[in-house]
This record gives sequence, structure tokens and C-alpha cells, in this order.
Amino acid sequence: MIKLLISEIIKKAHNAKTKQAKIKILKENETPALKKLLIWNFDSEIKSSLPEGEVPYNKNDAPIGTEHTRLDQQDRLFHNFIVGGNADLSQTKKEVMFIQLLEGLHESEAELLCLVKDKQLGKKFRITQNVVAEAFPTIIWGVNRSPK
Repeated sequence: MIKLLISEIIKKAHNAKTKQAKIKILKENETPALKKLLIWNFDSEIKSSLPEGEVPYNKNDAPIGTEHTRLDQQDRLFHNFIVGGNADLSQTKKEVMFIQLLEGLHESEAELLCLVKDKQLGKKFRITQNVVAEAFPTIIWGVNRSPK
């Protein structure tokens, strides 16, 4: 079975008609990367260390399943883009790494990551912190930590 991209999971949950259906989709597709992204987006204690707004990068328009990396395989990098996550990296290096990450991802996942960076996932997709909290009750919210 081919695993869905995280962007496909989020879109599927967005399109679900009920809160319970959204929760079921998130639970069925649970991965550490999905949870980290949702924590990054919804936890008010976690702040991005990257500038807010549009990121200048070249979109990877390779078809899904071909020449692109996957967010669920890149979650080890997320802490580099969070305040307090990797103090050893310069701001310039963080921004370059983020752009490189975006350019390797399928364009739908790059767009999703940009939304998460700015805590804007809920502006495009009908997914709330409440839905995420019910899907993943082990998440402890409000603890200032990097989503490792």
C-alpha cells in the first residue's frame, strides 16, 4: 500500500463532512511527521524561527510519487525552524535549509509546510486544534518545546 502524502491526508480530512470523520482520517494516517506539523501549527507556545510570509523558492512540479521528497521523511529537520530548536544554526542557514527542503518536496507538501510555518493551516483547511486534540489525545499542548 502506498502511503499518502501528508498534504493528501490534510486535504482528505479537510473534505470530510463531520468532525468524527476528520478525526478518523487523522488517526488512520498517524505518523510522527503529521503530529509534529499539527503541533507546530496549533500549539501557541511553538514559534517559527523563520520570517512570516511568502517564501521565495522554486516549486517542484514533479508528479506525486516521482521526483520529490516527502514531509513524512523530513520531520527530523523541523526542529531547525522552531525558536529554541537549534540555536547553533545561523538565521541565514535556517532560511537556506528551509528553502532547500521546500524545493525538494512535492509542491502540495511545500505549500502545506509554508502554511504551518505561519500557523495558517486552519485558514486553508477545515481542521482545528480541537479535532487534532481528539485525534491525538497524547499531545500535551502549551509546553514550549520544539516538535522533535
